[in-house]
Amino acid sequence: MEIAKRARQIAPSLTLEITARAKKMKADGITVVSFAAGEPDFNTPDYIIEAGHKALEMGLTKYTPAAGTAELKNAICEKLKNDNALEYSPSQIVVSNGGKHSLFNAFMAILDPGDEVIVPAPYWLSYPELVKMASGVPVFVQTRPENKFKITAAELEKAITDKTKAFILNNPNNPTGAVYTRSELNALASVIEKHNIYVISDEIYEKLNYEHRHHSIAAYSDILKDLTIVVNGMSKTYSMTGWRVGYAAANEQIASAMSSLQSHSTSNVNAVAQYASYIALSDKYHGDAFLEDMRATFDARRALMMLRLSRIGLNYIEPKGAFYVMVCVKEFEGKCFEGQRIRSAYDFASVLLEHAQVAVIPCECFGAPEYIRLSYAASEKDIERGLDKIASFVAQLS
Repeated sequence: MEIAKRARQIAPSLTLEITARAKKMKADGITVVSFAAGEPDFNTPDYIIEAGHKALEMGLTKYTPAAGTAELKNAICEKLKNDNALEYSPSQIVVSNGGKHSLFNAFMAILDPGDEVIVPAPYWLSYPELVKMASGVPVFVQTRPENKFKITAAELEKAITDKTKAFILNNPNNPTGAVYTRSELNALASVIEKHNIYVISDEIYEKLNYEHRHHSIAAYSDILKDLTIVVNGMSKTYSMTGWRVGYAAANEQIASAMSSLQSHSTSNVNAVAQYASYIALSDKYHGDAFLEDMRATFDARRALMMLRLSRIGLNYIEPKGAFYVMVCVKEFEGKCFEGQRIRSAYDFASVLLEHAQVAVIPCECFGAPEYIRLSYAASEKDIERGLDKIASFVAQLS
């Protein structure tokens, strides 16, 4: 007897493998500098934690509607209206167990077996696996460093076939840190409208945007909005990764389908987390102060990391958003460290962790096999210390 084909075809996560090794080293008493983090290193703001306590005291410990409480969905509608110029009704909002769950629901709602989904590379490693779980076919489009790894309208149009059902847009992007300008989004939107395909717009890093104002592609036109599933959540914006609250906004038909799917799988999101999320979005005074402090801190770390990488002489893609920077390590292929040959970015990351006690993420699983990803969700002290170690490590390669 074998397990199901859908389970067999899911690729293991290299990010989890490197992270697990780093955690084991720490547990064994070894000091490790980690640039592997995929979450803010800030604690959830006090006003949100207090809201969680209040929810318990109020007895909000029961089931809620599967797609989310009315107050949270209303707060999400207000957020989308005020921040993104997007008008949605509560019936078009589905609150799920994190942004990844929202993406899963979206693909399950729109894909039939064999439907193709265009995935620009580099990409967040879960996108193709989520597509495959929904019986879809990921179609990768390799973007170019000279375009900051952003897909162009011409590249998108060339990739569309009669089997194309959807296109994934991650803006700001993980792992590249790329941010699309309004004109770039408008050009993509024109192609999407022309071919009448869906777009999954993952905007989870929306508030971590350092040089451009965030624009949602759904705001391009009413037609485009109807074709777009906007995915966002509380994890990165309010440092609530462990609370597991994501949400999607879509046309009535898709939102209804996503709600039905969720009602028969997980049902509602944790009721306490929903109330805390409602307060997070509604209390603009405390929320805006936290967001600005976090954004400014990450921006300073971004500048420090780029400065240090430049001094070492490493080639990197300048990030405009999120909290990652991609570094090219192709020049080190074929070199050795104490007899260990580096044949790939994975080897580079593995040997670096073993000998320099620095954790980075190899980007093979992100569709960028010549790169590693460094997260600057780390203190400035750790950034300095970790890059000192990387500088020493690369200097010893021969």
